[in-house]
Amino acid sequence: MMPTPFNRIPAERVRESNPSIWVELSALASEYNAVNLGQGFPDGPAPRFVTDELKKIAKHPELTCAHQYTSGYGHPKLVKELSKWYSYLYQQQVNPKTNILVTVGAYHALYYSFHAWINEGDEVIIIEPAFDCYAPQIKLAGGVPVSIVMNFPDGGTNASQFTVDFEKMESSITEKTKMIVINNPHNPTGKLFNRMELLKIADIAQKYDLIVVADEVYEFHCWGVNKMIRFASLPGMWNRTISIGSAGKVFSITGWKLGWAIGPDHLLAPLKAIHQNCIYACSTPTQLAVAMAFEKEWETFHVKPHKSYLGGYLPEKLEIKRKKLQKMLVNAGFAPISPQAGYFMLANYTHLNTGFRISEGFEELDDYSFTKWLCREKKLAVIPFTAFFANIEDKMRNTSFVRFCFFKKDRTLNDAKKIMKKLSK
Repeated sequence: MMPTPFNRIPAERVRESNPSIWVELSALASEYNAVNLGQGFPDGPAPRFVTDELKKIAKHPELTCAHQYTSGYGHPKLVKELSKWYSYLYQQQVNPKTNILVTVGAYHALYYSFHAWINEGDEVIIIEPAFDCYAPQIKLAGGVPVSIVMNFPDGGTNASQFTVDFEKMESSITEKTKMIVINNPHNPTGKLFNRMELLKIADIAQKYDLIVVADEVYEFHCWGVNKMIRFASLPGMWNRTISIGSAGKVFSITGWKLGWAIGPDHLLAPLKAIHQNCIYACSTPTQLAVAMAFEKEWETFHVKPHKSYLGGYLPEKLEIKRKKLQKMLVNAGFAPISPQAGYFMLANYTHLNTGFRISEGFEELDDYSFTKWLCREKKLAVIPFTAFFANIEDKMRNTSFVRFCFFKKDRTLNDAKKIMKKLSK
């Protein structure tokens, strides 16, 4: 009897899935040993007061609460600390038992949010440019992403000049629209939405009875006069908002992969139903260490925030690095867009006097070609702006920028500076 050839095909929902930009360009950066200002992670030491807590835990193998399964929806100490922090930040009582779900990073919280609430054909409004996992995750859940592309003036120099066309947003809403996703502070632009903009989104959500997924992982990465307004703190928005946070971003420990979703019971219950049948519980020792770090930070933050790590040290450090990269880019011939928050900066590369030339008839997008050339030929890794748009038409209109991450150690920035100095020679 002849064996039957193996010819099974994957489920339809994943057939169009392609490797993400992070997989492709991280591999390229590694291959060419490039200075990496592309992927968004700090490459300097994690805060000692955070890692010391994990060190203490490791010294006590007898602690069941530290090394065995913990509560499925979040370690009791971590949800207690998150409840304290976000009750204060939202000015809304956050119940540690019912209003918080600890997840494997913010990615997981987003995935749960879409899969728990989106039915086949439901539409989700995304403000673009947008982090590149939103649209694929929405599609995996059976939903339809609807892109609202922000406007930006020719020659603009500040991220605040990215503006949402709210009339277009409202006119794009149909009877199938179920959700709006907002990322604030915004990746990749560095925009920090102001109160008036957020209230307009709140009005639309209220008018059309929409759920809001507020991806706020860079909530503590604001400096100077720029103030973070959390969406769930707006009048009437707690009851319709799933807020997404990240310990990896808060404490610069992205490899720990801990995040959370916060919201009212009726919004979180479906997420918990998926979670309990997916991973059940996140890593116990890292949850406990993050809880202890939050507890230690709270002692200063709620009394003298400017003296704390999150309210003082982190914003000051980010602003110094932002200024350094911006100066480097200007001197190299880029036209940077100054961010208001986060740790990313866009820059127009099209007027650089370099050896890079777009090949006519080449099907690859210009910013992808430039990014690969910069990595291969100059050993500097960045991210193409078009990676943050879902539709090809929108990509074609936005090929003049690349994204830099400036939250890097001084040695990395200095190495990038040496490369940039040679770009126009």
